[in-house]
Amino acid sequence: MTEISSVSFLPDALVARFNAWRQDDFDATHFAELANGQSPIAMVISCCDSRVQSTEIFDVPAGSFFIHRNIANLVPPYDPGDDAHGTASALEYAVKALKVPHLIIMGHSACGGVQACYEMCENNVAAGDAGFEFVGHWLEILRSAHGRISGTEEAARLISMGHQGVIGSLDNLMGYPFVAEAVEAGALSLHGLWHDIGPGALYALNPESGAFEAL
Repeated sequence: MTEISSVSFLPDALVARFNAWRQDDFDATHFAELANGQSPIAMVISCCDSRVQSTEIFDVPAGSFFIHRNIANLVPPYDPGDDAHGTASALEYAVKALKVPHLIIMGHSACGGVQACYEMCENNVAAGDAGFEFVGHWLEILRSAHGRISGTEEAARLISMGHQGVIGSLDNLMGYPFVAEAVEAGALSLHGLWHDIGPGALYALNPESGAFEAL
């Protein structure tokens, strides 16, 4: 048997939490149905941030959301020639195979990715000089949002940049032919959300005003 020297046993605390869930909260009937296939009601593209849990926010069971997470909840522009297709492949599967009826981009407050890109833009720092090998280059997707932000105080400008990041990702979505075709056929609707972590508030993008309004 090959020894995997870099792998460790799962911490006892996590094993205990799994066993407690399996004993107290596991719905055997529901998961037996899910084992036969999935039919999620929406795809959610959200940030990797550990504080943002879309299934908890909407109080939905397993199988409800097809979830893709990345730094700053970004959708890159359509580019079949790119070598990195994590987000694009998740999108393609959700829209073409699962045929989700809703696609949600959900940003959030105190986003480290938004903060990092904001500082890159404010200080005119190139992606390769941002202090990370991969993150700075990924955040180039968000850089154009900096030119659209409003507000004079940094806190307000960061919120605005988070909002503009969601809007920019929604714009990028429509550059994917299979997304545009589904939207135009009425089979898919796009939604922009922004979650304020502290008060647990949720704001939705009003397509008519372009503003994020509290739900």
